Amino acid sequence: MPAPLRPTREIRAGFNDTALTVYQAYSPAIAEAALAAGRFVPPFKLGRMTWIKPSFLWMMYRSGWATKTGQERVLSIAISRDGFEWALAHSCLSHYDPTVHRDEAHWAALKQASPVRVQWDPERTLTLDPLPYRAIQVGLSGEAVNRYVEDWTIGVTDITSLAREIHDLAAAGNRAGAASRLPVERPYPLPDNLKTLIGAA
Repeated sequence: MPAPLRPTREIRAGFNDTALTVYQAYSPAIAEAALAAGRFVPPFKLGRMTWIKPSFLWMMYRSGWATKTGQERVLSIAISRDGFEWALAHSCLSHYDPTVHRDEAHWAALKQASPVRVQWDPERTLTLDPLPYRAIQVGLSGEAVNRYVEDWTIGVTDITSLAREIHDLAAAGNRAGAASRLPVERPYPLPDNLKTLIGAA
């Protein structure tokens, strides 16, 4: 019997009762400072939008398995679920969606007022090929970045070596071995009002 189709827009993440895992990739200077402090500190810049990604493989796609300039270190960040859901509750989709917004003027006004952006991009395979369902990215700016750094972050872990190990296994043709090392991600439960706001299934 074939497996049921996965919803096109569904948040999948590693999480427990209180915390959720997101991924970011940075330069060694930013990563080392964050690891030492247990949260983001200079040279991380609060004035820039920062994108958090619950999907490990989408982070690998974005960073080229930690090979792109300025993304050589992959960090796993544990943040509070309350903080993550605050971000979604104060978000706007990056692009107009007629299934979510009354009209383009409604979307533009919401975008202007929201400190958070939500974007859905194709999820990726171990070979970074696109899949027919989407992974969420959450862009934080203004008040949201301050909350992320000061209130939501529980811990920061360097997983660059894990990323490289998985990549090496996949590149050598050991797909099963690579898949066994992937972080576990499962559907994240959202209240209906947040599903509607971000256009989730």
